[in-house]
Amino acid sequence: MNLSEHFTLEELIASDTATAKHISNNPSAEIIENLRALCINVLEPLRQKYGKPIHISSGFRCPKLNKAIGGSSTSQHCYGQAADIDCGSIKENKILWNLLHDSADINYDQLIDEANLSWIHVSYKADGSNRHQNLAMVKKNGKSKYISIA
Repeated sequence: MNLSEHFTLEELIASDTATAKHISNNPSAEIIENLRALCINVLEPLRQKYGKPIHISSGFRCPKLNKAIGGSSTSQHCYGQAADIDCGSIKENKILWNLLHDSADINYDQLIDEANLSWIHVSYKADGSNRHQNLAMVKKNGKSKYISIA
């Protein structure tokens, strides 16, 4: 099922962990609509600006899958509001980051530099309460912490 021109539901629910652990990662109709809003309002405009495919490494995660991967219990992935994206290298991910960060016409909730741009987390709230937060993950004493960046 296409959610937008370049993004499908299948790629936004795919999970090697879910497959390996026999976890059903099927979203509800409401979550599918949240994923569609994320694709239409963030991922598709970003893809258009970037001009090349964007890989979704993690989209929707049902609570059981989210727990299995050690995700936050409040993760926007559980609501179909977030995707982790990458383009295969830190250099290309930096381009993606800059396109989103510097774009006045792509509204997002959170843009997170994960592990020095090993991947990028981006989220979107269809209700319009997007905070336009820019964060970076840092490790401190073996734990992930998120700090605000400009």
